[in-house]
Amino acid sequence: MQVTSTGPQTIHKAEGDGVTLGCTYTPDSFDTGELDIEWSIVSPDITQKDHLLMSYTGGTKYSHTVHGSVKEIKFAAADPSMGDASLSIAVLSSAHSATFQCKVKKPPGVDTRKVSLVVMAKPSVPRCWVEGRQLVGEAVSLHCKSAQGSTPLKYMWSREGGGPSPLAASQDSVAGQLVISNHSESFTGVYLCKVTNAVGTEHCRIHLKAEKLPNRAGVIVGTVVGSLLLIILLLLLLWLLLCKLGDRPRYEKEVSNEIREDAPAPQSRPVSRATSRSLIRYPGVAYVGNSDLSCVADDPAGMDTQFDEDEQSRRSHKTAPD
Repeated sequence: MQVTSTGPQTIHKAEGDGVTLGCTYTPDSFDTGELDIEWSIVSPDITQKDHLLMSYTGGTKYSHTVHGSVKEIKFAAADPSMGDASLSIAVLSSAHSATFQCKVKKPPGVDTRKVSLVVMAKPSVPRCWVEGRQLVGEAVSLHCKSAQGSTPLKYMWSREGGGPSPLAASQDSVAGQLVISNHSESFTGVYLCKVTNAVGTEHCRIHLKAEKLPNRAGVIVGTVVGSLLLIILLLLLLWLLLCKLGDRPRYEKEVSNEIREDAPAPQSRPVSRATSRSLIRYPGVAYVGNSDLSCVADDPAGMDTQFDEDEQSRRSHKTAPD
């Protein structure tokens, strides 16, 4: 008995794809016993038993795929006894990553074949972006990143349209980065990033521009002019503030003058003592006007003298004999 299938011992497949694990065989003329075919998953732990998936004995096919990690498994050929014991898996998932063994036995002959199946996720469509100001003479870097996909992922940048890649550029195939240390207008154009793994490829594009640096002399002149205008504006505001503060004392003086002019007239001067005493001595005398009171107040001594003379004359008349 001899298993005749050829091909890689390790097969990489993408999730959702199907696969056929080959196991063709040729019995020897001395193999006269009953044909027995077994497909099993080899345990990574040598101390554990292998897990039986499918078998063919006595002309009957048997399925042993009660193992939850393996589904939709069957013999590829309708009759495995015709020299083709290949195994077919319709829809792959990450649970199908394992080492499979095909064992064909027809006593006294027996032979086996092992195949390692690696189920991977395809890379998703990557995102491309530029870091840097894309200025001539400065460094600029192109980035490419795929959000999903089984590792290892490999990134490769190229210039679309067959143009030469920048000489002053370094590429990181793991990080997906293309760095141009000294950007120039000759580097402008569309750049293509491809991301690949063992089961798939995706890509994205980005347009790289080149902008010239602004005129430094113009920037300096503009800065100086702007600074001078700002200083002039500040001086003008300061002058207005000083003028405002200078007008304040004059305004307060005018307000105080207005208050004096509007103040009420002072009250009349009180009556002097002499006037009060005269009023007591002459209760029948009435004074009219401020002028009379002023006169009395101005000469109190004369008034008293006149009063004494009148009193003395009256007394002399009383004492004179009749």
